Amino acid sequence: MATKTMATNRRNFAKAALVSGVCAWNLTTRCTGAVLETKAAQASDAATIPIIDTHQHLWDLVAFQPPWLAKSDAKIAAKHDMSDYLAATNGLNVVKAVYMEVDAAPADQDKEADYVLSIIAAKASPTVAVVVSGRPNSDTFATYMQRHRSNPLVKGVRQILHAGSAERGLCLQPQFVKSIQLLGEMGKSFDLCMRPTELSDGAKLVASCPNTRFIIDHCGNAHPAAWLPKDKQVAGPGRSLPSHTVEQWKSDMGKLAELDNTICKISGIVAHARAGWTSEDIAPAINFCLDAFGPDRVVFGGDWPVCKLGATYAQWVNALKEIVSSRPMADQIKLFHDNAIKHYQL
Repeated sequence: MATKTMATNRRNFAKAALVSGVCAWNLTTRCTGAVLETKAAQASDAATIPIIDTHQHLWDLVAFQPPWLAKSDAKIAAKHDMSDYLAATNGLNVVKAVYMEVDAAPADQDKEADYVLSIIAAKASPTVAVVVSGRPNSDTFATYMQRHRSNPLVKGVRQILHAGSAERGLCLQPQFVKSIQLLGEMGKSFDLCMRPTELSDGAKLVASCPNTRFIIDHCGNAHPAAWLPKDKQVAGPGRSLPSHTVEQWKSDMGKLAELDNTICKISGIVAHARAGWTSEDIAPAINFCLDAFGPDRVVFGGDWPVCKLGATYAQWVNALKEIVSSRPMADQIKLFHDNAIKHYQL
């Protein structure tokens, strides 16, 4: 009876710590006489982990409309506003979110920022911070950033470097590097979202900007099919073939992981997964990132609604929880919650 009470009290304490935001909870600590958690209990504990989504997209198509959206898959081309996001995340314990820019037209960058900052100011949603759009290779970048310099809600900047308008090597051009160094001086981060075959350029940029924090989006845009045999790499409707090999991707991601001003965002990968995918399809890339960057330099990103190209928000979260279920509970909490608090200063 005493042993049963000890296990129950310990589990109740763990859940209470999560609700109150205590980040030091560690279910992997084994005290003398403590009972090992059963798999069922571990699954129950994992379900209580509060989630911070570091990659939330929204487009209401009234405030602004991303120019690329009209030619996108019907699954994501329609309106996706906060009410839709709340419905998609219902029951998943998403407690905070960081909005991620959606590659709006340069003329709409201020509109997008104002749109999101108004949502944050209303305090009626999980969104608490924003990564704004920017064009670091412009000589007006420093002037553009002045309006955001002192705003603690603006955590960083992103330009999508796998878009057709971004030529190879863009991130290594002198003005681009200078602008990213400026972000470090401002205390802002830069999200690296680039073609997986150009990750080596990303590593050179990171090395050139040691005082800037970099977030590697979408597991370095790894394509799950790269881990499949060649005869299984079939591009179905809305699917593409991998542009990288496993070896090249691992080598370049490893170089990025060796640089201590990087963190890796575990996100985006289901958007490229084959129809009928399982957690086994996406696990190799995810596990490599978790191991290479370590438990303190990884964060979760929902990538909604883009994730709908391969999965619902719940399917993505549940698959990731399955993949990490054998890892220490403390590391799972860091991935889904604590690291976002630390790296985004939420």
